Amino acid sequence: MGNLKTESLKRKLNEEDFSGVLSLSSQGYSLMEKIRGYRNEAEGLPNLLDTRFQIASGCKIFTAVAICQLVDQGKLTFDTTINQCLPRSFPLWNDDITLHHLLTHTSGIPDYFDEDEMDNYEELWRERPTYQMKNPVDFLPLFQHEAMKHTPGEAFHYNNGAFILLGLVVEEVSGQSFRDYVQEHVFDVAGMGASGYFSMDRLPEQTALGYIDDESGKRTNSYALPIIGGPDGGAYVTVKDMECFWDALIHHKLLNPDTTNALLTPYQKVTEDIYYGYGVWLKKQEDEWLKCYVMGYDPGVSFHSAYYMDSKTTLTICSNYSEFPFSFVLALEQG
Repeated sequence: MGNLKTESLKRKLNEEDFSGVLSLSSQGYSLMEKIRGYRNEAEGLPNLLDTRFQIASGCKIFTAVAICQLVDQGKLTFDTTINQCLPRSFPLWNDDITLHHLLTHTSGIPDYFDEDEMDNYEELWRERPTYQMKNPVDFLPLFQHEAMKHTPGEAFHYNNGAFILLGLVVEEVSGQSFRDYVQEHVFDVAGMGASGYFSMDRLPEQTALGYIDDESGKRTNSYALPIIGGPDGGAYVTVKDMECFWDALIHHKLLNPDTTNALLTPYQKVTEDIYYGYGVWLKKQEDEWLKCYVMGYDPGVSFHSAYYMDSKTTLTICSNYSEFPFSFVLALEQG
């Protein structure tokens, strides 16, 4: 288990509460599971180990894998510019924006939801019906005619719009819809049998509703998010499916070794110990690489899934509340 503090995590789980599922495993063996709360509070239906949860931006890594697969197939390179692979006009944008820039949040393009300027994703949909936001192209009018924020490669600036563009690239190059491509070439290949991009008005069984707690009381997030997820967020997974995903990625079932290494390369330093690769975060601890991980936060959604390199351990926490129990992650890593 390396330096992971499993006993500290057990104590923290007994001290704090949350709604969701936590799973800690190593090389196919379950080390710890904790299940709490309800997937449907009105009907008293509890969360279960196989409950599907929304994961918000946690699924940007699926988009990155899709792009990397097309690189593996020789259909793209990371230096391909968006003008070379998208038949759309972006008159105010730099001509040199590459897939690498989009994957690493360094493109400088405007964002439809700039997290430095807005803190409530739900506000986006007060004048735009969420039920109309079904495909990547539906998001383009929100940002495609805005000016550049900085020149490509100049700085790291987290950008949801960049991953919308990557989804459009997947569609253009593969000839499939983004969701169909990821289902067939990522979820199915990785053995993620319960995962998918589900419409919020047609959710399958064993799916958690997301809950928002505000001044009016607790409500579901049905009107707070686009009706169905896409390249920048919104897929549903189970904790066990995420374990399958990390196993498939690390053991080159999804990508060849060189492209896997490219995805997991720390291209951008974000804070003292945090870096960004292609759709994935990486963390150092005492000058050693501790983990690669993904995370997501939306109204009624919080998510964290990590692969710890040294111990080959996977931690996944899925919650259908907005507030993420980050103390669980700190307890495992720091005690």
